[in-house]
This record gives sequence, C-alpha cells and structure tokens, in this order.
Amino acid sequence: MKKTLFLILILLSASLSYGQKKGAKKKAAAKPASTALAKADNLTAEIVKGNFYLFINNGKAKKDTIGIKTVEENRLPKDCALKSFSAKGTPLYLLTWTEEQTTKTDLKTEVRSILFSEVYDVTTKTKLFSNQQTTTNITEKVFLDRLKNASETQEKVRREGFEFSLTPDGDIVQKNKTQQNTFAFNAAEKKYVEGKTTSAAPATTPAKKKKA
Repeated sequence: MKKTLFLILILLSASLSYGQKKGAKKKAAAKPASTALAKADNLTAEIVKGNFYLFINNGKAKKDTIGIKTVEENRLPKDCALKSFSAKGTPLYLLTWTEEQTTKTDLKTEVRSILFSEVYDVTTKTKLFSNQQTTTNITEKVFLDRLKNASETQEKVRREGFEFSLTPDGDIVQKNKTQQNTFAFNAAEKKYVEGKTTSAAPATTPAKKKKA
C-alpha cells in the first residue's frame, strides 16, 4: 500500500512540473509583437499590433508616444530613418519611410513607391509638416498591329508630388519639375510658414522601349 501511494505521489509531482513548464512557455510566447525600425537619441520608430508609432523614452516606466498611422501587412514601412536637426534653435526630428505596392495585369505591371517625410516637435508631440512623393515604374506590353502579331515592351516612370529636402537652417524645400515651394520655421509660433514659390518650365521624360 505504501509503495502504491509513493508511486502516485511521484506521478502527480511530474505532471505538475510539466504543466508549469508548458504554461511558462506559453506566457513567454504571448508577448506583443513590436518591431523597431529606426532610432535617434531617445526616440524609436516602431510597429506595434499594426500601428506605427514614435516612442519617446523619458526615463519613465511608461514611454510617451506619437501615433503616426495604421499600417497594412502588404504595405509595411521600408527604409525607415530618424534624423535630428535644429530649426531656429528648436530641436526637431525628421521621420522618413517608404511604402510599396505592386499592381499586375496580363499586359501591365505597376510598382508604386511612396516616400513619406514628416517633421515632428517631440516636446509638444506635434507633427509640423508632412510630404509624400510617389514614383510609379510601369512596364507594359503594347501591340503594334491590329491583329496583335507584333508587340513591344514599354517602360515608363510616373512621378507625383514634391521632392522633400531640408536646408542647413532647418527650413523645408518642396520641388518638382514645374514648381518649388519653401517653408521657413517660425520659432515663436512653433510652426512652418510658407514662403517663396517659384515656377520652372515643364519637362518630359521619354519612355524606354524594348522589343518583345
């Protein structure tokens, strides 16, 4: 009888130990997914549960956050970068990233790349400026006769929006083929103010052709 009770106790002890180890593994695997994409000073750009954030580490148990946007699985941010700079003595941060989307048909493929550039004042947790520049690379099969016996592959590039750049003083320049805009930082009002706009003669980019 004593031997039987002893064996039962050993089996129960082993079962409890296995259950605790299994439970610990499950808890460890249940941590929320978080991906750090870029860092600068005490800032990190991260994706948490499908949301894009700027996290500000101020030495507190809970970090301050700035919500950027909700992201889709097929358009996750790429080439993300954080840069600190100064505008009229005010420390600011430039966050840039790229999102890509591909559309395909039997005759045409479009690869759309959007470059986002956003300026933040971390002290006030405010977005001061936002710019989007889109470049679409198009590859298309074009038939040269009515009966579709001959064809060629044409490659084109379509650009939309403005190219974004910062001056050494922290001012912003937007530029495309026909126009240039400048924005100066107003330190008293903590915002960018539109300045001079200039125009340029339009230009065209010839399409590249490849014989099929």
